[in-house]
Amino acid sequence: MISLPRYAGRKPGGRLKARPHTIRRKLGRWYERNARDLPWRRTSDPYAIWISEIMLQQTRVAAVIPYYERFLARFPTVESLAQASEPEVLTHWSGLGYYSRARNLHKAAREIAAGGSFPRDYAGLRALPGIGDYTAAAIASIVYDLPHAVVDGNVRRVLMRIGNDAAADAQALADGLLDRKRPGRWNQALMELGALVCVPGDPRCEACPISRECAAHAQGTQADLPPPRVKPETVRLERTLLVIRRRGRILLTPSSRVHGFWDLPEAFEGARMGMCIGSFRHTILHRQYRFQVFEGFAQNVPRPMRWFRLRGLDEIPLSTAARKALRCLGEE
Repeated sequence: MISLPRYAGRKPGGRLKARPHTIRRKLGRWYERNARDLPWRRTSDPYAIWISEIMLQQTRVAAVIPYYERFLARFPTVESLAQASEPEVLTHWSGLGYYSRARNLHKAAREIAAGGSFPRDYAGLRALPGIGDYTAAAIASIVYDLPHAVVDGNVRRVLMRIGNDAAADAQALADGLLDRKRPGRWNQALMELGALVCVPGDPRCEACPISRECAAHAQGTQADLPPPRVKPETVRLERTLLVIRRRGRILLTPSSRVHGFWDLPEAFEGARMGMCIGSFRHTILHRQYRFQVFEGFAQNVPRPMRWFRLRGLDEIPLSTAARKALRCLGEE
């Protein structure tokens, strides 16, 4: 049996004891009946599962699915991804955000292609750019059935509640509960429980297969765990973008907000501002932008601005803000 830590707010008394094999059995059966049919669960290809795990970092499943399918259609193998240019990779990632993920994915693909094969153990996976403890454990367990426990946000929340402890060592608890016979299924079951039932705020305890084994549910503290994080103060910014066109081309500038992407220019020396054609809001982390979009005109264009064909914008890494701005014209 595992002795789960005591929650600081619990009444004095003995430690709650949880039987790992009971939790594994109940959660495993629940997962087999309730697991979502997701595209990366229909394959055992380590490359495809790696792509999904990187995309799912800090991004909702529903948002990831169309990007995942398009990305694999363009880059079906690690070799095809390794041979692509960084701008092309960023183009196919555009809209998913957190673009360092795409750059590290590209670097890692080149390392894998140079090495001749995909890593088959935790240490080899962990050594790749952009792969941390969680991602290495997820791939190692799901693809190769190696006994490595994952801890992501969903898992950490579930474990805090099972142990009724905001300060619990989530990795130690995950290691202790891991089903070493079927680690891949177990890890996915624990993550699925956190995504569908043991959700932030008020969890759906009535639908939870292990509510009887949950100390927080027994004490009525499940809604208090995990404790809320202190969020950075919101910064509100006003920006003006210029849509400057000439003979089927549009003027773009390297983005100051997202490295490696192209953006619409703001006011610059020699540019003239025409009529306002729209406005929109855009959020990047804790920064909330309000963009006003104006038609613009310019004779002399300073470097590093460049002209791009309007019909070829899908072939370059164009910032999300620029795409939103161009919708004011009906160009996108």
